[in-house]
Amino acid sequence: MPLIKVKTSVSTPEKSTVEQLLKSLSAKLAKHTGKPESYVMTAFEPEVAMTFAGTVEPVCYIEIKSVGSMSGAQTKTMSQDFCQEINRVLGVPANRIYIEFADAKGSMWGWNGSTFG
Repeated sequence: MPLIKVKTSVSTPEKSTVEQLLKSLSAKLAKHTGKPESYVMTAFEPEVAMTFAGTVEPVCYIEIKSVGSMSGAQTKTMSQDFCQEINRVLGVPANRIYIEFADAKGSMWGWNGSTFG
């Protein structure tokens, strides 16, 4: 049920770098949300045509969605953690990363032929 989707303008890193990043993001998201990692999904889209502040310098947009609610303190901690990780791996400065947090109703999140609500 938790999902983290990363879209970035940076070139595609090596496959092993992408896989390591996705595994790291998966573990971190499970920890932050308190949900089992067996339900976490990650996605990575490199080389997306993007601008930020009117420039094409490296930029990143992240979507984090989860069934239930995320508190303000929780999203602030996640923002710091995920910005640091993206900066470390992809070199995108934290001030060029937007993160959208979205709570989902269980009935609006499908899985395995059913929903979570």
